[in-house]
Amino acid sequence: MAAESSRSFGKKRVRDEESILDKGDADRTLGLENNLTFSDTLIALQMMRAQFPNIEKVAMQPFILRSQLYSSVKDRTQVDRDLESLKKEKVLRLFKLNTGQDDHAIMFLDDYLKQVAIAVKRLEIKNQQDLEVFEWFKKYVIETKLDVSIDHQELCALLSCGAEVKDKHVTFLISAGLLNRQLIDPNMYWFTIPNIGSILKGLSQGRKELLSFLNRRKFKEMLLAPLEKKQLRFSPLDMRFHLRDLIGSGHLKTVRTPTGLLVRVSKD
Repeated sequence: MAAESSRSFGKKRVRDEESILDKGDADRTLGLENNLTFSDTLIALQMMRAQFPNIEKVAMQPFILRSQLYSSVKDRTQVDRDLESLKKEKVLRLFKLNTGQDDHAIMFLDDYLKQVAIAVKRLEIKNQQDLEVFEWFKKYVIETKLDVSIDHQELCALLSCGAEVKDKHVTFLISAGLLNRQLIDPNMYWFTIPNIGSILKGLSQGRKELLSFLNRRKFKEMLLAPLEKKQLRFSPLDMRFHLRDLIGSGHLKTVRTPTGLLVRVSKD
């Protein structure tokens, strides 16, 4: 009962914040210079969710990188505290990404469940009994395990709340892209976002492309407004997405000038 109450409170917070964004703040055309920083973590998350780029040929619900939050909310300690609270309230989930040592994606729980539904549908499992494992996963694993990883024994124990667990059930979860075995310890799994693989490849390529572009400029810098309008060749994610990411990770920094905000490559 307490968990349901917490989740209801979390949902209410999200609705309250969304009502703020309905006034037009979430307009995709709003320049990054005018909405780079926020005082509230949840408002920042909602804004970036609303501005998530439309990606052709890939069915992907919006996600936000933790580094992007760090670029938008100055107090990183507060960001981490807020993320922990929102995670416990079951408003969102965090996922460890394989694109960098400390790369994490954030996805609102409702969006994640939609992504799971898309992945299950694509598997085209005809046996209805085999599909039950995904309901067990949502009901017993997602609801209770809030970490970014889970070990095999605990996974099977939670799934067994639904019925007897067989090896094929875990295989289905891996095939759907909901779990990924850890290389260091095969008995551990990362929770993963289904269908994100090609986007993560683009994320890595886009980072390199943007940094390479700025490094080739005389002073390794450019005004934010014209830079934001440039198109990346090797990433399905837009320039705004990459700028937030690289500013938050410390690879880029911003400097206020009389002509506008300047983006500059950080010195090693």
